Amino acid sequence: MNLTGNKILITGGASGIGLGLTERFINEGNTVIICGRRESVLKEVTNKYPSVITKVCDLLVEADRIALYDWIADNHSDLNVLVNNAGIQQWMAVTDTDFYERAQVEIATNILAPIHLTSLFINLKSLNTVINVTSGLSFVPLTKTPVYSATKAFFHSFTMSLQYLLRSKNIEVIEMIPPALNTDLGGKGLHDSAPPVSAFIEAVFRQMKDGKTELTFGFSEVMVKASQEDLKNAFNRLNP
Repeated sequence: MNLTGNKILITGGASGIGLGLTERFINEGNTVIICGRRESVLKEVTNKYPSVITKVCDLLVEADRIALYDWIADNHSDLNVLVNNAGIQQWMAVTDTDFYERAQVEIATNILAPIHLTSLFINLKSLNTVINVTSGLSFVPLTKTPVYSATKAFFHSFTMSLQYLLRSKNIEVIEMIPPALNTDLGGKGLHDSAPPVSAFIEAVFRQMKDGKTELTFGFSEVMVKASQEDLKNAFNRLNP
């Protein structure tokens, strides 16, 4: 991927990893568009980075996803990079009374939305890159986040298929695989002891500059290279 001169849509680009990507892609000389449900949060980003283009969109709603694509096609038809970053992480147990309802939201956000967006945006003639943000938990689950871990395993598998399936359209597919980072994913304070987003961003941009399409850092690098025995041991450490 050429890291400069792109027009990039980042879902969930106003916070966490998405905001880190937004900041770095701007600094690299790209035009960045972000979307999110809350206009106030998007406004906070544009107050700091006036060049960022925003669009209010609830990715849980199919009609909103279609409207987002139509708006891009009409107003930013030169968009060439889609970053499927938006996701939620629910800490819950299968015995919780609201487990199924929360699981539905998590599956819709982490699986259905990026699948739908990908199927829409590959129709843009200018699109040449898709970046999917998965997780180190794609390889070994954290049982406190059972559905999140499963959705990321799904998204990892789907991304591998996309890398093959989109070759014929000359669309590069990059998998970005973060470990736990110091963000509010899953709830405030849960990941305060994790590495900063800035360190992850620095690492993955170095890898993209080297032409890599599987981007790892820390725990996720270990998981990608792990043997079956290593994965079993990691599962036991994560889930004592």
